[in-house]
This record gives sequence, C-alpha cells and structure tokens, in this order.
Amino acid sequence: MKYKLVIFDLDGTLLNTIDDIANSMNEALTKNGFDPYPTNSYRYFVGQGVKILVDKVLANQKHTQEEWQKVYADYMHYYGMWQKNKTKPYQGIQELLLSLKERGTKVAVLSNKPHADTLQVVKEYFPDYEFACIFGARPHRQIKPAPDGVFDILQEVKVKKEETLYVGDTKIDMETATSADVTAVGVLWGFRDKEELVSAGANHIISEPQELLKLING
Repeated sequence: MKYKLVIFDLDGTLLNTIDDIANSMNEALTKNGFDPYPTNSYRYFVGQGVKILVDKVLANQKHTQEEWQKVYADYMHYYGMWQKNKTKPYQGIQELLLSLKERGTKVAVLSNKPHADTLQVVKEYFPDYEFACIFGARPHRQIKPAPDGVFDILQEVKVKKEETLYVGDTKIDMETATSADVTAVGVLWGFRDKEELVSAGANHIISEPQELLKLING
C-alpha cells in the first residue's frame, strides 16, 4: 500500500453543507440590513474560514466594524442552530470510509471551520467512524492553505508525507497539499470545478468517491 493516510477536507468534500451555510449567513445579513446572496454564490465564498466568509459577503456592502462583528456573531448563532437542517454526506462517502477502514488506511479530517464545530459536525454525521485525527481552525495555528494542520496530523498519526493523500474540493485545499508537500486529490462533487483544482496544483482529479481507492495502492 503506497498511501497509509488520507486527509479529507470537510465542507464540499465529505459533507454537502452549502444550504445550511447560505441560509445561516443570509439570515445574519438580512437581520443586520444587508443584502443576501443566492445559495450558489456561497460555493465561491466558503473555504477560508468564517472570518473570510464574512469579509466576502460584506465586501461590496458598506459596513462598519461593529456591523461586521454583528454579522459574524449572528452567523455563528444561526449556523449553530441550523447546521443539521440540510447538511448530509455526499453519495458514496460512507461507503468510501468503510472501504478505507477495511484496508487499514488511516483517515483524518482538516477543516477551516472552527475546531469545536468541526468536531461536532463530524461526530454528528459519522458517529461510528473512528478517525485518526480531526482538526478545525484552532488558536495559534494558521488555517489552510498554510500547512500547519497537515503537519500536526502527520505528527499525530506518525505517517510520512509521501504516504499521504490530501483530498479536497477547492483551490485552498490544493494549495494546502502543495505547501505541505503531500499528494493533492481534487474532487468534482464539491463546490468548485476541475479547472480551478488543476490550476491550483491537483495531482489527481476524481469524480466519484470510490475512485480514491484506485489511488491508495499507487
């Protein structure tokens, strides 16, 4: 087995979270007097953490720092309540995780969601799966595309870079893999398209979860 560890992004890779994110942010925006966005727009807003998400939705709407803080706080409040309304694993993900477990491949999750939210969401949707490591955005550690999270996982799991696949759906994910010097796998069932993934440095592109198994043995 060439690869012993698979690190998955969460939103847009393991879970389709876009409706709950969009609904939560649009509620926060309208509550504070700002214009909401179509759900599809959020496919391009997400991926760099909540603070950047707020920056993006307010970028073309005049606002004060106090209003920014209110939108941020309201989004966190609504998402905390609504993050299970429409979110669900992508088709084939549960089966893929079971196949990886049967092969003895270690599996980790690395997200730019706040760490507590990441732990909660993973536990909610994959309650019986034993992940080797789960990290969200943590204090004093740079978020993706910085390699910090990948390095922390490698140290925790005790696997080498060359034995690791990083799987994600955005430019940020491919840049994360490149900065950490691990193999980058872009997925086409998530939030972004093939062109973005390839231009960002994807080593492999897959369109179905089970295709990942073909890469595990090299």
